Amino acid sequence: MSALWRGPAPLLLASRSAARRTLLTATGIPFESCDASIDERAVEAPLRQAGAGGATIALHLARKKALSAGARARGQMVIGADQTLSCEGRLFTKPQDRAAASVQLEALAGKTHELHSAICVVMEDRILFEAVPVARLTMRPLSPAFIAAYLDEARDAVLGSVGAYQLEGLGVHLFERIEGDHFVILGLPLLPLLDFLRAEGSLQA
Repeated sequence: MSALWRGPAPLLLASRSAARRTLLTATGIPFESCDASIDERAVEAPLRQAGAGGATIALHLARKKALSAGARARGQMVIGADQTLSCEGRLFTKPQDRAAASVQLEALAGKTHELHSAICVVMEDRILFEAVPVARLTMRPLSPAFIAAYLDEARDAVLGSVGAYQLEGLGVHLFERIEGDHFVILGLPLLPLLDFLRAEGSLQA
């Protein structure tokens, strides 16, 4: 147990994302993880139809994940997180296959897109904290030959990210400028989460 942790129980991360688990592990905070058990596309659909932006959709998804896991947990604070990508008013989702990833990279090349990374902390059915910070990333122009070579090298890893890239890996080759918090880009806004936990008393201030 971390000497910094003052909470009565480990956190519960409502995500199986390897990147989010790695980030939270590095803080030394004790936690467990579980599947969020929600239909993300079903949550998104009415929001998209209503014209909701990326921040609103990300927050709704993070909230649904946290509340779904919170209903099954007792005495634990539950973290839900989600991320959306938007570019010039268009929302992107994880590509289904290599061809979709190629089309997505062609659409993002040479442009600035936004990543909204939402986080929601609940205790059972009570929302304790929410935040939706944003990062802005500018892809360099990408030639068809580069996109093909990148997809050959990255392989199925591109299917696990809303932008068809992992910035901490081969995805760094796609960019010419990045504005925003590294943790926001990776999908778990740690700095606002840690601020909340210190204010709440679960972390040593």
